[in-house]
Formats: sequence, structure tokens, C-alpha cells
Amino acid sequence: MPKEKETEELEEKEEKKSKKKGDKELSLMDLPGIGPAVAAKLEGAGIFDLMSLAVSSPATISDVSGVSPAVARKAIQAAREMLDLGFQDGVEYAQRRSNVSYITTGSKNFDELLGGRGIESRAITEAFGAYGSGKTQLGLTLAVRVQLPVEQGGANGKCVFIDTEGTFRPGRIKQISEGIGANPEKVLKNIFVARAFNSDHQMLLLEKINEMVKAGEPIKLLIIDSLTAHFRAEFSGRGQLADRQQKLNRYLHDLMKLAETYNLAVYVTNQVMANPAQMFGDPTTAIGGNIVGHASTYRLYLRRGKQGSRVAKLIDSPNLPDNECIYYVNAGGVSDKEE
Repeated sequence: MPKEKETEELEEKEEKKSKKKGDKELSLMDLPGIGPAVAAKLEGAGIFDLMSLAVSSPATISDVSGVSPAVARKAIQAAREMLDLGFQDGVEYAQRRSNVSYITTGSKNFDELLGGRGIESRAITEAFGAYGSGKTQLGLTLAVRVQLPVEQGGANGKCVFIDTEGTFRPGRIKQISEGIGANPEKVLKNIFVARAFNSDHQMLLLEKINEMVKAGEPIKLLIIDSLTAHFRAEFSGRGQLADRQQKLNRYLHDLMKLAETYNLAVYVTNQVMANPAQMFGDPTTAIGGNIVGHASTYRLYLRRGKQGSRVAKLIDSPNLPDNECIYYVNAGGVSDKEE
């Protein structure tokens, strides 16, 4: 009985929210002071919906749309009221997270390391390690497996691959597809690839993903290989470190917002460096420092193991213990068995 009562209460709250919003889906032009011209300017700046506007500052909205700060503040307040933003109890929050999807890595050991079902949506999963540790291979495997039906460990969706280092290989995608019995041409058709040539271009591509999802593309996975390559190349030396970290921080916040808004899984690879101050143990350290460390929901350290194996170590997670597993990379992508 208590469970039924909880369900009834949740349904009642949802009904109140839907009545408050009305039958039609609300748009920017439903807000006071926002006409077609202002809405077009906001959309041009990457603000497409009420949520994006509600979490912006009046100064930002005023700058991009040309309206006065007072009008911007009024529109933001109206958006927040319409969306009923504020606190919710734990039961409601659990209900909201019930639509989180999972994408299998192809390795049972690896999936177990990540809680049993693979990488999850509404989260950033970061993999760092030296070259040849399998970061890109894991990304390419996920790009194929996200297209599988839910019952087979996929998310029944498409993938966006932002390539900053020229690592995307259609031939490898075909090989992995054939390895799991999928149609290679169909799989390639469902992967949208963009080569980012600098950090500004990399940031701009996130806005394009917004537009694609709005246009109806069922995107369930975003892969960035690698996250820090351009930031590392463009901001060199200690004098530019603060500027680099600030820009990287903004980018990661935009990534998390994208993942949360559209229920996407985000997988990013990260470069490493050797820490000269490390006297004993492994000196390998991820680029990006605490900014990347705090932004990543799940953090994986990948390295080569014995006899052709790879080792994945979970070093940070909000709900899982630190652990490691052994996996292999073969013709079919990431697997538990050596080919």
C-alpha cells in the first residue's frame, strides 16, 4: 500500500505540472518580452528552450538578444516559474533518473567495473592513458554498440563523434560492426563525425548537436577524442594555464548541460603527461588537472597489461568502489577474450 500511495502522489505532482504548463509545449515566445526577432537571436546563441534560458543570467540574455536587463530578468523569472524549478524530494529525483540509459562496452568485465551495464547517460565518462592503451578503441566500440536495441545492451540511438586528433576510421567501424553481426553501412550512417580543428571549433560543435537533437535526431552518445588536445596545444606555458583551465571549465559545463538536458551518454578521452615530481609508482597523470577531474562523473585509467591484454582502473565514481579489470581489444572491438 505505501508503494501505491507514493506512485499516486508522484502522478498527482506530474499532473499539476502539466496543467501549469498547459497542453502545448512551451517555447521561448511564450515568455514576456520575447518576440520572434529576440527568439531568433537567442537560438542563434544556442538558447533553444526554456531550460537553457532559465539557467542563464540576465546579463548573458541581454547581451545576446539586445533586450534590456530588466526584460531579460522578467523572462528568466517567467521561465523558471513555468518549469517549476526548485527542490524535489528523493523519490521524485529517483523517478526522474529512471530513464537513464546504458551502453555496453562489449566486455562483461568492463561493464561490471562500471556497475554492471556499461557507461550511463546523463554522465561524463572520461578515459585517460598513454597512447595505445585502448581509449579510441573503446570509443569506436561504443559508437557501434549504442545503436543496438536496449535488450542487447545498446540505447537504440545514434552517435556523434568529435574528432580532434584524426583518429576516426570508418574501416575500423565496419570491422567492429561485422564482429557483432551488424550491417556496417547502416552503422556508419548512424554516426555523425566532425573534425574539430581548434578549441573554438570544438566548442561550436556542441551548439550543432543542440540543433540536431532539436531537429529530431535520436542521438544517445557523444564521443570526444580527445577532449584536451586542442586546449593543450593552444595554451602553452604557465602564463596561459589559467586561461586554458577557464575555457576548458566552460566547455565541460556545456558538455554536462547537454548530457543532462537530452539524456545523452558522454565519453571523452584524455591525454596524459608524466609527473616529474612522482618519485615512486606510476607517474602518469591526466591533462586538465582538477577541472577535468571534478567534471567527469566516471574516471578511468587505461593501460597496457600482460600478453596483449589491457587494464582499466576506475579511479573516481559517485557510487562505485575503486577497482580494476582486464579486457582485450580485437577485431570485434572491446572484449573479454583475446582473439
